[in-house]
Amino acid sequence: MIKLKMPPKIKILEAAGAIADGRITIEKANDETIIAKVISSEKDKTYKVIIKKANDDYIVYSDDNGTKLRGYIGYPIISVMMLTGLLSRDQNVEDALKEIEWRKLNETYKKYYVVEEIVLKKAEPKLPRSYILDFRNNILNELEKIKVFYDENLSSLA
Repeated sequence: MIKLKMPPKIKILEAAGAIADGRITIEKANDETIIAKVISSEKDKTYKVIIKKANDDYIVYSDDNGTKLRGYIGYPIISVMMLTGLLSRDQNVEDALKEIEWRKLNETYKKYYVVEEIVLKKAEPKLPRSYILDFRNNILNELEKIKVFYDENLSSLA
């Protein structure tokens, strides 16, 4: 098992956008295990997400690149945690981040701070930037208080 790093800040917004777009399906959820599928923003990939509670920590699996290759808590995990009440949600932020082409933006600009600026500008007519950034920072604070470990072996559950 590997302790996952904190995600790039923009991944919080991407997770909220995935919820707004209805791209998450919870297949199983009980006190011990959550199994879900998250469809990518271009709807060409489906990520498997498994979350198991272990005392105050979480043992997770997700086959998104951020989690699997870069070792941080990827947006599919964050979105499932939000949807199942393990992390906070905000309907207003979700609505403001609806229908954003995340992968296209990430691949075009290759810098998260540039993409985040574009996303915030798109969302600003619906919600003040400061409100969205406060939400993002609150979720980052929640994530800092928990330990999330990656376990490839959980993939067999999905």
